[in-house]
Amino acid sequence: MFTGIITSQGKFKGYRQQKSILVIEVTREITELPLGESLAVDGVCLSLVKKEKNLAYFNLSRETHEKTTLGKLAPGWLLNLERPLQLDSFLSGHLVTGHVDATGQVERIISRGGGKRIRIKYPPSLQPFFIPQGSVAVNGVSLTVAELKKNYFECELIPITLEKTNLGRLRPGHLVNLECDIIGKYMYNLLSNLGIISPQKRFNHD
Repeated sequence: MFTGIITSQGKFKGYRQQKSILVIEVTREITELPLGESLAVDGVCLSLVKKEKNLAYFNLSRETHEKTTLGKLAPGWLLNLERPLQLDSFLSGHLVTGHVDATGQVERIISRGGGKRIRIKYPPSLQPFFIPQGSVAVNGVSLTVAELKKNYFECELIPITLEKTNLGRLRPGHLVNLECDIIGKYMYNLLSNLGIISPQKRFNHD
């Protein structure tokens, strides 16, 4: 479990074994993690399987390739990293599992003073899990939905988010990992199973 508050960044160094292994150049803090420890990498929960000086190695499953951006990284791309939440830690963002729901596409970015406003198009299957002023993890970063429409949402990116994460490097056309709020997903599933709401027919945001 994570909170969506990025603690460091790592540089993508390449793939191994037919893209089944992801190699990242990381800080000392990350290389000191024990083998088998979980780490959120651009919002995806991965297990550390090998360490080599300042390099960290992670397995990539077929599902990870299909549902996330981690199988399509550009050389030198900076990845958002977060260590798992501890029970005595502050929950500064929101509860993030590291299980990405789908990828979204950046449609527009507008500069606003020292910050930016970003618009992200999302798949129709995710529509029931978004609410205005609700939470969403974008590349592992906890953000608040500032505006919601039926096929896109917008978020405000403050200066520290632009500085400490890779969201400041995004451009229109980039794909991002999306994880919807876990509480909303459980509630939607419960209400659907009870027949209180019909699947995919909860809200329509025009």
